Amino acid sequence: MAAGYLETAVDIAREAGALLANLFERRIGYELKGDFDLVTEADKASEKLIVERLRTHFPSHSIVAEEGGGHETGGEFRWYVDPLDGTTNFAHGYPMFNTTLALERNGELIAGVVFEPVRGEMFAAELGGGAYLNNKRMHVSKAARLADSLLITGFPSFKRHKSVNVHFFHQVAMATHGVRRSGSAALDLAYVAAGRADGFWEFGLNPWDMAAGVLLVEEAGGRSTDMKGEPRGMRGPHLLATNNAIHAETLGLFGEVFTGQYRVPMQTINPA
Repeated sequence: MAAGYLETAVDIAREAGALLANLFERRIGYELKGDFDLVTEADKASEKLIVERLRTHFPSHSIVAEEGGGHETGGEFRWYVDPLDGTTNFAHGYPMFNTTLALERNGELIAGVVFEPVRGEMFAAELGGGAYLNNKRMHVSKAARLADSLLITGFPSFKRHKSVNVHFFHQVAMATHGVRRSGSAALDLAYVAAGRADGFWEFGLNPWDMAAGVLLVEEAGGRSTDMKGEPRGMRGPHLLATNNAIHAETLGLFGEVFTGQYRVPMQTINPA
C-alpha cells in the first residue's frame, strides 16, 4: 500500500540529506526563532526542497512542516516533515542530525524515513512491511530488564529551565546502564528501532519530530505509548518508545516519578 510513497520519500530524503551535508561542511550560521530555538539556512533550504518535491509528486496531499512551508488540502493524506532534525547540533558542527518525512493516511502512519547523511544511514519503514536500515531488515533489541538497558531522551530547547524531565533522567540513569541525549529525536527513535538503544522518552515533541520514528520502532517490533501507558498521539504531551520487553517496567518507574516517589533521592550539593 505504501511502497510507492516510501520509495519517493527515500529519494527526497536522500536529496535533502545531500544538501544538508554540503551546507554542514560550510559551517553556516544560524538565527534565533525564540530565546533558544535556532534556525539555519539549511532548515529553510531543505524544507523548500522537500515541500517542492512532495507537491510535485503528491499535489493533493497535505504537508505539515516545521518551518511553516507546508499547506493543508483537506485530503486523506498528510506528510509530516522535519527538514533538519538536530538544528542545534548542525549549527555547532556536531555531526548528529537528519532529515525525516512521514506519511499519514486518515490518521494512521503508513510510511516514514529518517536519513542521517553524515553516516549515510537511511532508516525506512512502511505499515505492515517492516523497518529497514540501508535496505537491511532491522529489529529492536532483546534487553528484557531496565537494569540491562540503555535509554535515550531529550530536553526542549524552549523553556528548558521549566522541564521536569531531569527528574525522570535521574531515576532512569540510576536504574539502567545509562541515558544518552543526542539532540535529535528522530534519530533517537531510529536507534531504538535498530536495537542500538532499548528505549526513548521525551516531553513536548511535535508531530514531525516523532512521526517517522514511532513507525520505525513499531515496525521493528517495538512499542510506543505516552509516558503513562496511554495510546500515543501525534500531539500528545509525552512519548515512550521501547523494545516492548522493558515497556511495562519503564512505565512503572515513570509512574513513581509522576507521583513524586523517587527510588534514588537526588543528591544535594555540598558547597564545601
